[in-house]
Amino acid sequence: MGRATRPRIAVTTSARSGWRIFPLVALNLWLTGGRGERWGTGRPADLDKVDGLIIGGGDDISPVLYGGELVAEARLDPARDRLERRLAEAALARGIPVLGICRGAQMLNVAAGGTLMGDAFARHPDSRRYRTILPRRAVRLRPDTWLAAIARKNCLKVNALHSQAVDRLGKGMRVSARDGGGMVQAIERVTDPMAIGVQWHPEHLFYRRAQRRIFAALVAAARAHAEGRRSGEDQARAVVGALGSPG
Repeated sequence: MGRATRPRIAVTTSARSGWRIFPLVALNLWLTGGRGERWGTGRPADLDKVDGLIIGGGDDISPVLYGGELVAEARLDPARDRLERRLAEAALARGIPVLGICRGAQMLNVAAGGTLMGDAFARHPDSRRYRTILPRRAVRLRPDTWLAAIARKNCLKVNALHSQAVDRLGKGMRVSARDGGGMVQAIERVTDPMAIGVQWHPEHLFYRRAQRRIFAALVAAARAHAEGRRSGEDQARAVVGALGSPG
């Protein structure tokens, strides 16, 4: 009963910065009814023991995973790449709800067979480059997407710390947000399970209701999964029921 009431959410983190990022993600989950459990290289990682998955931000993703070119300033962690790709593929295949944060959004796309831009700003010169946890970048949400229904907005101000971005979409994925320069800022899976990836860091923006609702949506879908309602349709009903209608 406790597990269904406060579902367990695995949170993968960077070996370099996880010690300071995980508590913030865990706080967002606790505020929205979930319970975070830190995962990473060298730690246990069993999807049978959790109800949802967050793939966190941090290191760049090696181009070896998607056939891209290495950027000189990239900061890589091959062991983390292997772990998170395995987890993302398994979660998508098994109907476990997933939220990808920054690097995590990119890993979701790679796990679905997509590719990335190693230097996204070279490809999108009209996208202004920010390096801040403050909400400085405006992103526009597609109105017919999960993300727009969850946030209840057409436009969000978000933070930005990334250098990579989604290039070719993975199978079953769609773009749910772009910035003013056309760069992809969020993706989501169009069928079950619920899987959303945002290019920003909503854990730093917990004081904004639309950002907390992203975590609340994951928790609602994870609760539905824990209770045995595994189809995308049932997870959708659970999320809508928990958050209310998007209108």
